Amino acid sequence: MKVNRREFLSNVIKTASITAGIGLLGTTTLQAKGGKGKKGKGKTEDITEMTEHLKEEIFYIYQEEKVARDVYITLGEVYPDENTFAMIQLSEQKHIDAVARLCDTYDIYTLHVDLSEDGVGIFELESLQKLYDSLIIQGKIDLREALYVGKDIEVLDINDIEAAKEGMPEDVVRVFDNLLKGSQNHLEAFERAIERENG
Repeated sequence: MKVNRREFLSNVIKTASITAGIGLLGTTTLQAKGGKGKKGKGKTEDITEMTEHLKEEIFYIYQEEKVARDVYITLGEVYPDENTFAMIQLSEQKHIDAVARLCDTYDIYTLHVDLSEDGVGIFELESLQKLYDSLIIQGKIDLREALYVGKDIEVLDINDIEAAKEGMPEDVVRVFDNLLKGSQNHLEAFERAIERENG
């Protein structure tokens, strides 16, 4: 049973990764003319380099970071003695905040994304909703599987952020590079936890 669920999770992750690469969404709020970011900040000098496709990529990474945070919040409640989830969920919130600032800068609408406690596990993008749901199913099998879920998330984040950097303005690349460093640290933390759990 575990093997089948892991195969399913792997397929969902591959699908989500492929979808991110092609821009995936038909999010009307994102495509609407004159959309504002959370604070409606003015455009920067790099704005001439920013296309709607690149905005969609930033929005996707914004929500993918929320997937990571929300999965760690949920699994942290299931396994309260495993501190890895509690520590990394705080870092994921910082990742969300960093991408949110990019959304403000480039007038990417995010007000419809619920980052509150009530919004944990709720996503605008169907592929990410399915990803979250499958990760939680996998993670609830046992602690070992939950730690593998964390590892899988960080591998997915690293791959998707690397891909999303292509063609981005320098300020976005800088933020994404910092996210990559954080995700690599998270990956190593989960790998250590897996080694400990495996004995």
